[in-house]
Amino acid sequence: MGQPVRDYLLTLCVTAAVTYLLTGPVRKFAIAVGAMPAIRARDVHREPTPRLGGIAMFGGLCAGLIVAAHLYNLDGVFQLSNEPRALLSGAALIWLIGVLDDKFEIDALIKLGGQMIAAAVMVIQGLTILWLPIPGIGTVALTQWQGTLLTVALVVITINAVNFVDGLDGLAAGMVCIASAAFFLYTYRLWYGHMIEAAAPATLFTAILMGMCLGFLPHNMHPARIFMGDSGSMLIGLVLAAGAISVTGQVDPDAMKLFAGSEREATHAMLPVFIPLLLPLTIIAIPAADLALAIVRRTWNGQSPFAADRGHLHHRLLEIGHSHSRAVLIMYFWSALIAFGAVGYSVHSASLWIVLVVMGLSAVGLVLLLMPRFTPRAPRWAERFVPPRYRRWDRRGNSSGAVSSAAHEVQQEYREPQMGQEDEPEPRERARVVVGVSGVNGATAIGPRSRSSESRKADSAR
Repeated sequence: MGQPVRDYLLTLCVTAAVTYLLTGPVRKFAIAVGAMPAIRARDVHREPTPRLGGIAMFGGLCAGLIVAAHLYNLDGVFQLSNEPRALLSGAALIWLIGVLDDKFEIDALIKLGGQMIAAAVMVIQGLTILWLPIPGIGTVALTQWQGTLLTVALVVITINAVNFVDGLDGLAAGMVCIASAAFFLYTYRLWYGHMIEAAAPATLFTAILMGMCLGFLPHNMHPARIFMGDSGSMLIGLVLAAGAISVTGQVDPDAMKLFAGSEREATHAMLPVFIPLLLPLTIIAIPAADLALAIVRRTWNGQSPFAADRGHLHHRLLEIGHSHSRAVLIMYFWSALIAFGAVGYSVHSASLWIVLVVMGLSAVGLVLLLMPRFTPRAPRWAERFVPPRYRRWDRRGNSSGAVSSAAHEVQQEYREPQMGQEDEPEPRERARVVVGVSGVNGATAIGPRSRSSESRKADSAR
């Protein structure tokens, strides 16, 4: 097989396109079948939003695998390995469980059992961890039961970590996309750089996973028009875990000639082998910290550790003044720093500058956390291409760029108070209320104003 960069790019684009095109019809289907759960006290969104976005993502997964099976440089993955079929079998099972949960809210123990069964299905078809590399000792072969238990544990942990972080619009899909991009760079270097074709399935899985997330993100970014639900979060978690298991369980560390030289050199050289096990932890790192803080917080307050509240990290980012989009971007930043920092360190583990860059970027991230009130403003030449909130406003309240029709209508209506309405709030405050409510999610972002905004407007007029 040659260098399949264009084949991977084509597979990624087809997966993203199919996912993007299917999400619109899936949204209408979710509304028709009533897959729009009521808003809970801990939810961030203000209006019921349809779920079942995982249906479109599963369609993108199937399309990506079909296209890859007919490409010259990628068809060998299907001929030499049974891992793509194992992934598709496990993904179909976990996707079906997620769809049922999005519609009927099945019990948590049933979902956990389904996750274990999906992992076992992949193990039966050969997608399992066969050995573990240990620095200073070498490759330790695992028994069948040890490999099965470790594989099932990694799948279940990764699935629930992705499900746990799915709390803001676009957060889970963006973080998984970042982790899969870093994982793709690692596995492709392992395959093409070290000429280890056993890493080809993991490279294909990560390329398809990036396409699934990129195709769904335009519909899921704030304000979200559809949620991926458990059918999507568990699906992308399983695909991410499958890539890590594939490259860890099938790539022989001895083929990379890692144990030549002194023990110290072998220890440094073994680091790239551990990256497949560490990269899924970049998704788990933030949710795990959030989970630990939640247990301490609830226990300290005399509550059950499993009691739901609004004290998660994304809730706190919103409470200290960060906007929804800014909170998501901050968590993107930390995910990218951890994932690409791990990959960079695996390439040059003895380089001090990588550690210095990571420390510098960490300082930048802390500064961003301490500046919640800062609102970036686009330059005047770019104001035509950015949302109205990033444009400069003159003294009359008009934007220097193009103003949307909805914003212009609000400005014209609330520029001056009407006679006989002395008890009304200030015009600017009223405009802020109407704009804030009418733009809650995608159901009102491109259509007429919601009833809540109209009712609030009518109440204020009284």
